[in-house]
Amino acid sequence: MKVGDLVRHNLDSRVRPTQAGLVVDIIKKKCWRTHVQGKKIDWNKVDPEPHAVVLYSPLRTLSIPIVDLEVIDETS
Repeated sequence: MKVGDLVRHNLDSRVRPTQAGLVVDIIKKKCWRTHVQGKKIDWNKVDPEPHAVVLYSPLRTLSIPIVDLEVIDETS
């Protein structure tokens, strides 16, 4: 995944599954997954992971873990 890719969020029901976004930046930040790591957050136990800053219409950006995104294949 790289800046300029069209992507779709493959987990979040708040974003329509067919809505595409544009990757405008790649950053690293920590992410605590309560369904795996539990409710009690301990930031010392997690390392930063790659996130994509995705631009959606109307002009809003979301920082989403790369593992939760899929690149849209423009050739199909």
